[in-house]
Formats: sequence, structure tokens, C-alpha cells
Amino acid sequence: MNRIAVIDFETTGLSPAMGDRATEVAIVLLENGQVVDRFQSLMNAGQLIPSFIEALTGISNAMIASAPPAASVMGDASRFVGNAPMVAHNASFDRRFWEAELARAGHAATQPFACTMLVARRLYPEAPSHKLGVLVDYHHLPKAGRAHRAMADAEMAASLLGKIQHDLRMRHRVATADHALLMALQRCAKPAVSALMARYALAAKA
Repeated sequence: MNRIAVIDFETTGLSPAMGDRATEVAIVLLENGQVVDRFQSLMNAGQLIPSFIEALTGISNAMIASAPPAASVMGDASRFVGNAPMVAHNASFDRRFWEAELARAGHAATQPFACTMLVARRLYPEAPSHKLGVLVDYHHLPKAGRAHRAMADAEMAASLLGKIQHDLRMRHRVATADHALLMALQRCAKPAVSALMARYALAAKA
């Protein structure tokens, strides 16, 4: 079974290393490319949300005040994901918060992260931008609600992932556009992408 968890966080800032905390998490669980489950929750990490972040996300301090504790939410999120590998758009951001919030909650983070932004840069260099909303519009994918809310962004990242996997199979003749291929592709230098795709296509014929 090809299972992938697509995740998105909303946060108080850019980095847990600077003391920023998560305010919302959403996860879309895919099996063989189909959505089979969803997880979403606000979380109270005991930190005030700056006014400009509140304006960006629509998540207010009043909303957070009544949300469940961050440690409880992260424990539920960890159990929901299980051992599924993970995907996010601009994954370095979400991976940092996933690891930091899980560590605070006393859980280990072991899942590998693939990044739809890095993969898209290699597959769609002609796109006007590789921001999530721009790529969704570029590929005529469905919008999933207000941007900068976790579930809407996770749903759009999952749709973009589906488009990427479709193009890997149809345009590049890869038999299985699995998480391992996404990881290999995001690490690949852009001039070497064609050779990498050729190797995977040849392996599919073997």
C-alpha cells in the first residue's frame, strides 16, 4: 500500500528555533493517490499570535485560547500519521515545526519529508512561481478554501502532489511515482533531472 501524509502548519512565526510555535495543523492521508482520511486541529501552545500573523491566517488569540493543548494535538497527529512518509509544500518549514512540536510533546519524529515545491521546481521550471497558490492556478487545480489555513493548504498540496505523480507516470513513463522517487527528485540537481527520469523509466521496463 502506497500511503503518504500531506501536512501543513500555521504558526506564530517562521522558526521554532526562534521560539515560534504552531497554532494549527492539518494532515491529508492518501492511499494509492486517493484521500482516505483527514486530521485538523487548532492548538494552544501558550504563545500569543502577532497581529500580522492573525491578519494573514485569520487565526486569532481568542480561537487559540479555547483550542486543545499543543502536546495533546501533536500526540493525536502522530498517531494519525503512524509510519507514513510525509509531504509538504516548502517542507523544510513544516518539518521543523513537526519535529519541534513532537519533541515538546515527548514523541519522536522519524518520517522522511518530500517537498512539492522542490519537486515542482524540477518538473515545472517554466511556472511563473513555485508558491503553492501559483502552482495550483498554473495547473488549474481546485482551490480548497482560504489560503494560510492549514486544511486548505494541505488539500491544495495534496492536489499538487497528485498532479506531480500523474505527470511522472504519463510524461516521464515512471511506473510508480512513490515517495522514494519524490525524495530522489528533490535532491537531484536540475540539469540531471532528465537522466534521473530516464533511469526510473528504464527500471520500470525491466
